[in-house]
Amino acid sequence: MENLEQILLKVMNTINTYMADYVLIILLVGIGLYFTVRTRFVQVRCFGEGMKKVFGDFSLRGGKQKGGMSSFQALATAIAGQVGTGNIVGASGAILTGGPGAIFWMWIIAFLGMATIYAEAVLAQETRVVDADGTVHGGPIYYIKRAFSGKFGTFLAGFFAVAIIISLGFIGGMVQSNSIGATINTAFGIPTWITGLLLAAVVAFIIIGGAQRIAATAEKIVPVMAVLYIVGGLIVIAVNITKLPEAVGMIFKYAFEPQALIGGGVGYALKTAISQGAKRGLFSNEAGMGSTPHAHAMANVKTPHEQGVVAMIGVFLDTFVVLTMTALVVITCTYASGGALAGADGASYASMLAASGIDKTNVAQMSFGSVFGTGLGNAYVAICLMFFAFTTIISWNLFGKINFNYLFGKKSTIVYSVIAVVFVFLGAVVKENELVWVTQDTFNQFMVIPNVMALAALAKIVAKSSDKKLK
Repeated sequence: MENLEQILLKVMNTINTYMADYVLIILLVGIGLYFTVRTRFVQVRCFGEGMKKVFGDFSLRGGKQKGGMSSFQALATAIAGQVGTGNIVGASGAILTGGPGAIFWMWIIAFLGMATIYAEAVLAQETRVVDADGTVHGGPIYYIKRAFSGKFGTFLAGFFAVAIIISLGFIGGMVQSNSIGATINTAFGIPTWITGLLLAAVVAFIIIGGAQRIAATAEKIVPVMAVLYIVGGLIVIAVNITKLPEAVGMIFKYAFEPQALIGGGVGYALKTAISQGAKRGLFSNEAGMGSTPHAHAMANVKTPHEQGVVAMIGVFLDTFVVLTMTALVVITCTYASGGALAGADGASYASMLAASGIDKTNVAQMSFGSVFGTGLGNAYVAICLMFFAFTTIISWNLFGKINFNYLFGKKSTIVYSVIAVVFVFLGAVVKENELVWVTQDTFNQFMVIPNVMALAALAKIVAKSSDKKLK
């Protein structure tokens, strides 16, 4: 069994590396640039409009909709999927592997991704289907089939559906619950199997209630968890305020000179920094991946453009606010003067990293612990991560279910739900498995291919929607 796992890991790593280093960068940067130009920088000129729509009528009680969700409920459900372990564990892993400069490339991916997710939300609204009972169906499978008719469109939609079911519906829940179980155990000593049982039970209760219950949960938890994490991060940064300029400088310096820190040739080091930024940026904000359009399709809005600009704010909050908070906390506490990795260079970085006992799962806890104290720091990150990962599980479950029903019909929901809940439990009790993380990364990237193809094919619809604001 061990040999089989090693073989699978090697295969997945090869696919993952090729996809992240070449295919993913080309597709994400390419489609982001394309829609940035085609929509005349919609993420800039309509940013204020998006912020006003999100926070102008802000409420934690959107109420039950006759069908679908309110615009904010859809955004909260989307952010629930975006803000998860990728914002803490994923961002930390990107920094440790690609250096602080990986964050700069995450910012670039996110800026371009704001235009991409605008396109995704607009197309999800344009192609959504409303049943007689008010049930709303929407997402990439619908605009993929609009873009490509016949067997080719059916194949691409099916390929996307299988990839998202595996990546988010099943393995994604496992990855998120694994982080919850590990951090809760570290902070409070609670056995992972107990955490797994409680988590699986709560998840089962919420997903049984369908999209309405998921939306009602997300709209209440997401704003609270974001504020809680940001306030804690600001406290840590305030304590280390003299190190902040150095930390910001590292992000820009090592974006273009990563070899000075992580070693290797210039080409290798730069590729590592960019690929980590692209891969972890995708895992964090999900722009271009095709996950959040399922939520935006359900929004009850007057025009697709309205939800498009709201969707942009989701990427902004995810990357430029929450993820950046993690980055600044980790860099100021770990890399800046006096930190565990301060003074590391290409020759000593790997050995210093190994000797320090720092890895992607504990670096955030160590960073917060340097200010709050070890016990409180561990507990604080554990609680924040629990909320982040929990809301991601229920959001991803919804996205996976929509596609499972597309493939197998509504009667298959109970089968899907049982399998998904089992994966949530298993994720909490098993030790972190590199194969699981790499497999999800790979299927995340598989989702991008048919999604981006459809976005490009339907660009005219997106441009028309954005151009209406210019008239």
